[in-house]
Amino acid sequence: MSRNPERNDRKPGKKPVFGAKGPGGPDMPRKGGWNPNPKEKSFADSGPRAPARAKEGADNFVWGRHPVLAALANPARKGMGRLLATEDRAAELERDKLNHGHKIEVIDSQLLERMLPVGAVHQGLAFKVTPLDGVPLDEIADPAEGVIVMLDQLTDPQNVGAIFRSALAFGARGIVVQDRHSPALAGALAKASAGATERLPCARVTNLSRALERLADLGWRAVGLDGSSEETLETALDGRPTVLVMGSEGDGIRRLVAEHCDVLAKIPMPGGFESLNVSNAAAVALYVATQKQGSTK
Repeated sequence: MSRNPERNDRKPGKKPVFGAKGPGGPDMPRKGGWNPNPKEKSFADSGPRAPARAKEGADNFVWGRHPVLAALANPARKGMGRLLATEDRAAELERDKLNHGHKIEVIDSQLLERMLPVGAVHQGLAFKVTPLDGVPLDEIADPAEGVIVMLDQLTDPQNVGAIFRSALAFGARGIVVQDRHSPALAGALAKASAGATERLPCARVTNLSRALERLADLGWRAVGLDGSSEETLETALDGRPTVLVMGSEGDGIRRLVAEHCDVLAKIPMPGGFESLNVSNAAAVALYVATQKQGSTK
């Protein structure tokens, strides 16, 4: 595990962005009456209306019990953010001292729901924060031991969040992503990770190929997952410090990144249905890798 598993640095965030106001105002008829001066209808008015809810950017929120509690416990968050809680959740936070010094704003559940993306399961808690930026690559890679997960252009928040959760569960040292092609560590991603984004270090690098070169210099061996490879993951892993490289579900690992891997390997699927979700494939790979690591100790 990382020497500091509770740390992820804070990234300067953008100011909250509010959406357009919903229908209403002086051009709408009063209840039970009519409008003597209706607004002239344009072509644009004939289309479907946007939901009548103002939204703040999802990247500015963490919601749900486990993600929020993990964010509150993260030392990098100390004294920052806006903590919103329903009355019962606020009482729980104060009773168990889970707010870690953050001021609690009691809010109605329906009002809280309107502040978050549609479908967000907030469980009575939301934390308005700036997205985490991460740590330097060497912080999770030096000394070389254990397992690191590298994600090559995975953009789906649910998949990335689930991989964070599995990586933390299996004791990975950290996650490496490309800064320009990865989602912010907040919103739906943080929810899917169940708080793992606050505890597992993440390095955001400019170039994955150069990052693999640096990792090789530090003593790491890169194993890329590729369903078309002839070699299986079990034979490819040997217990040395390992970087598991995962590609996107559509395109897989990009050519230059694959060329910087020491070996490409597949997860054998005797059932004949070779279509594991990338987060499930990551969980399987992490399990096999940690088993190999344990067999060399």
